[in-house]
Amino acid sequence: MNTKEHWENIYQTKQLNEVSWFQQKPQTSLGFFEMFSVHNYAKIIDVGDGDSYLVDYLLELGHQDISVLDISKYALDRAKQRLGDKAKNVKWIEANAAHFQPIEKYDFWHDRATFHFLTEHEYIENYIKTANENIAVNGVLIIGTFSENGPKKCSGIDIKQYSEKSLQEAFLPYFKKINCFTTDHKTPFNTVQNFTFCSFRKK
Repeated sequence: MNTKEHWENIYQTKQLNEVSWFQQKPQTSLGFFEMFSVHNYAKIIDVGDGDSYLVDYLLELGHQDISVLDISKYALDRAKQRLGDKAKNVKWIEANAAHFQPIEKYDFWHDRATFHFLTEHEYIENYIKTANENIAVNGVLIIGTFSENGPKKCSGIDIKQYSEKSLQEAFLPYFKKINCFTTDHKTPFNTVQNFTFCSFRKK
């Protein structure tokens, strides 16, 4: 089973609240939008959103230029169905984050728990290069990964853990670190996953 087939299977066989990354309200992610006072006309992309609720909250906050990227067509379709008429106000992108080729530049790039699935050097470098080339100057990059105290796998797939230091170093050539911290995510199964989050400014 290839990567796309794996994720299509996950989303076809599990409900939204049956996956470990589920959040009723993505408070940490929303906190970054508040921290950076992201204006309503900023070009936003949420990488690996799946069918999470972040896009719902962003629409409620009045954001008008939102792109949602995921490898799973089924996940995107579920999000569209949930949003109903509001779905037409979102740009939906079915793509693998490792090979994504944007057609516009973004002011705010958000990624919670997608980057850490890239374990091969080629894919990591390609993701960083793509972010560098497609985030506007002074734009903001938010990356959240499992920390060194977090899980080593997710949905049966190996991931790459990051400390604050190693995540900063990964993006250092093109981005200036603003802030890093670790935080616990409580899963629907009452387990805890420790995350590293870093915010960066495009140089």
